[in-house]
Amino acid sequence: MTDLAHPAASPVPEIGRLTVHEIWTCLKAGLHDFRTAPQFGLLFSSLYVLGGFLMTWLGAGHVTWVLATSLGFPLAAPFAAVGLYEVSRRLEADQPLEWRAVLGVVWAERTRQVPWIGAIIVIYFLFWTFLAHLIFALFMGVSTLTHVTTSWEVFLTPPGLAMMTVELIVGGVLAFGLFSLTVVSLPLVLEREIDFVSAMLLSIRTVARNPGVMLLWAAVIAGLTFVALLPWFLGLIVVLPVLGHATWHIYRRALYDPL
Repeated sequence: MTDLAHPAASPVPEIGRLTVHEIWTCLKAGLHDFRTAPQFGLLFSSLYVLGGFLMTWLGAGHVTWVLATSLGFPLAAPFAAVGLYEVSRRLEADQPLEWRAVLGVVWAERTRQVPWIGAIIVIYFLFWTFLAHLIFALFMGVSTLTHVTTSWEVFLTPPGLAMMTVELIVGGVLAFGLFSLTVVSLPLVLEREIDFVSAMLLSIRTVARNPGVMLLWAAVIAGLTFVALLPWFLGLIVVLPVLGHATWHIYRRALYDPL
C-alpha cells in the first residue's frame, strides 16, 4: 500500500528531440492557454509588474528593501510559474479551472521540491549580483559607483564599453546556465514525484540533447522579456503568462515516458 504522505517516486522520463518549428507551435499553444484562461495569467504577471514598480519606487536610498524585494523575485518566480503550468496542465487534461484548485496546487508546492529550486535560483542570483559588481569595479573603479545613475556618459568611455561587453557575455552565459537548470525541471517536479536534483540534471541533459532549439528558445524568452520591460514593465502582463504556458508545452514535447 502506498503511503499518501510519501508517494512513490515517478519513473524518469526519456528525452526527445525538438525541432525549431515546435518553438512556434508552443508559443501559439501558450497564447491559446492565456486567451482561454487569462485571469490566472494576469494575476501572476501583475505580481511581477507590481514588484518591478516597487523596486523602482524604493530607489537606491533603501538598499535593504531593494535587496529584499530583489531576492523575493527569484524566490517567488517558481511558484508563479507553477501556477501557469498547472493551468496549462488542466487545460490539456480537460480538467475544470477553479481558483481554489489552481492556487491550492501552488500552495501545496511549498512542501515539495519547488522551494529547493527557488533556493538554487536565489543563490544563483546572489552570485551574479556579486560578480556583476566585481566586473564593474574592475573596469570602472570604485569612484564611479556613487555617480553612475546620474552620469550615463561614463558607459560610452572605452572602459565603460569594455565593461558592458564583459557584463553581457558573462551575464548571458550565466543566464543560459540557469535556463538549462530550470527549463523543464520546474514543470517536471509539478507533474511528477521526482527530486529537484534529478529534475535539474535531466533539464541540463535535455538542453544538451537539443542545444540549438533550446538556445533559440532561451533567446526568444530573453528577447520578448526585454521588449516587454520597455513600457514600464507593462508588457510583462501579457508576455510572462504566454511564455509560462509555452514552457509547459515545450516540456511536454521534450520529455516522454518510454513504452
